[in-house]
Amino acid sequence: MRRMGQVIRLRVEKRDEYLALHSQPWPGVLETLRAAHIQNYSIFLHADLLFAYFEYHGTDWDADQAAVAADPETRAWWQLTDPCQMPLESARAGEHWASMDAVFYLE
Repeated sequence: MRRMGQVIRLRVEKRDEYLALHSQPWPGVLETLRAAHIQNYSIFLHADLLFAYFEYHGTDWDADQAAVAADPETRAWWQLTDPCQMPLESARAGEHWASMDAVFYLE
């Protein structure tokens, strides 16, 4: 299992829209994430920063992420959520959400 942390900025003027969307996420999007071996997915908000945490239980991250990206319902969801977000300048090339390195874990 791989623990993942990501961060992105929330556009202040889109805060209410983003929170409303995530108060009732689309069931098909959630099922696509589960099928891609993603569990324990949480998104936290602090000021204008969104922090996502999830656990990946699969064996082929690239293939699972490609399947998520190919899902029509997930793509429609992203058309609503992406305009609410602003990638950080520190995001790596090709990243929307900036990946974070784990530095501590208490078991």
